[in-house]
Amino acid sequence: MIKFLLMVNKQGQTRLSKYYEHVDIGKRATLEADVVKGCLFRKKEECSFVEYKDYKLVYRQYAALFIVVGITDNENELSIYELVHNFVEVLDKYFSRVSELDIMFNLDKVHIILDEMILNGHVVETNKNRILSPLLALDKMAES
Repeated sequence: MIKFLLMVNKQGQTRLSKYYEHVDIGKRATLEADVVKGCLFRKKEECSFVEYKDYKLVYRQYAALFIVVGITDNENELSIYELVHNFVEVLDKYFSRVSELDIMFNLDKVHIILDEMILNGHVVETNKNRILSPLLALDKMAES
């Protein structure tokens, strides 16, 4: 099961956080700081899977952004690794070459995309067209 997803830039600033189980606000800051330290300071040659407390962390770097997913022990790391890539491909398709600024200024749309892909910590959709269809319908309604 997916416990959380973070998007963090190289400076360690969280650009997106989504939790699929309750974590107190105070503990979130500590958790995010520890996770960022654990992933950002690793070498490129090192594995993209890290064990941290009760979680396994799966992360990928795209330009200046790191996407980190905290999962349980029984979740498949490679499937989550591919899910992260699929998420970035969907963002690229919608924003046509997604950047950190796109995420910062369209956080609601990024959350909609994420909610279409993951529900209660479980992957529910990977088809790019089906993931984007509700968002494109909202955009079409906003235009008219």
